[in-house]
Amino acid sequence: MSVTVAIVYHSGYGHTERMMRAVADGAEGAGAAVHILKAAELEHDTDDWAKLDQADAIVFGSPTYMGSVSGPMEVFFDKTSKPWMTGAWKNKIAAGFTNSGSPSGDKVVTMIRMVTVAAQLGMIWVGFDQPKADDGSMNRLGGYLGALAQSDNAPPEEGNPPEADLNTARAHGERIAQATMRWQRGGIGG
Repeated sequence: MSVTVAIVYHSGYGHTERMMRAVADGAEGAGAAVHILKAAELEHDTDDWAKLDQADAIVFGSPTYMGSVSGPMEVFFDKTSKPWMTGAWKNKIAAGFTNSGSPSGDKVVTMIRMVTVAAQLGMIWVGFDQPKADDGSMNRLGGYLGALAQSDNAPPEEGNPPEADLNTARAHGERIAQATMRWQRGGIGG
């Protein structure tokens, strides 16, 4: 069964974009078609909004700036009032990922913002399901609301975020695609 996963993201410096690519790779590896959309470029009544309406899952990705989602991501969230009013995204799978410059960086607040928007839209949230690996190769930061990453103050091409965080993002993308396929077959537990 093929499903479509749309990823709406913002990346200020390229670190969150590396995470987005890893989430997309994981979802594609699990058999999903992936549409990638930049939050700052979305305008109402365009083909991009139609892609969101038609997607089986929507994944939100944002850096954590000052303890929450970035400005462009918040503007995108504000624009979701139309799908909220029409119920267009009700019962779609939702998930998210974030990156910040410090190990905590208040990323949980960013994730809660995403979960809240998804809940208001009637979406079904898929968290991350793997514990922190003893060798540090998976879920290095110990998050479960979504894929979390930490990048040093260096360019993305210098290994930021680290491979362990990208492994987590890929695994989360795979889980999102699998959960969406399962949901499409008849519901969670179906």
